[in-house]
Amino acid sequence: MKNRSQCPISCSLDILGDKWSLLLIRDLMRLKQCTYSDFLKSGEKIATNILASRLLMLEENGLISKLDHPESKAKVLYTLTKKGIDLLPILIEMQLWVDKYYTVPKEQKEIIKAVKQDKEGFIKAQKKVLSDGIKVEH
Repeated sequence: MKNRSQCPISCSLDILGDKWSLLLIRDLMRLKQCTYSDFLKSGEKIATNILASRLLMLEENGLISKLDHPESKAKVLYTLTKKGIDLLPILIEMQLWVDKYYTVPKEQKEIIKAVKQDKEGFIKAQKKVLSDGIKVEH
C-alpha cells in the first residue's frame, strides 16, 4: 500500500480511516471469528460490495486472516492476526473517549467500568483471549 505521507496518523488512516474497517475489527474482537454473513448481520448494515472490499484490504494488510470453515467448504472464517489484536488498546481508548462525551449503551458501560478499574490488566486479559483464538498468522 502506498502511503500519502510518513506521518503515523496518516499511515494508520490509509488502512483504518474508512467508516467500516474498525467495525469489522470490533466484530472480530467480540466474536473471535466471523463468517461473511456474520458481518452482514451487524447493526450498522454494511453493503456486500463494501464488506468484500474491506475484508480484502484488512487481509492484504495482515490484520485479519481467512481460515477454512469446519462445517462448510463454501464458507471461510475470518479471524484477527496478532497485528489486528494489537489494535485493542486503540479501540479501548475510543470507547473511553465516547463515554466521556456521549451516551454509551448500558451493556457497554459494564465494559468501560472494568477498563477504568484496571485498563492495563483488562487489555492484557483480552489480548490473551483473542490470541488463544489465532490459528493462522501472517
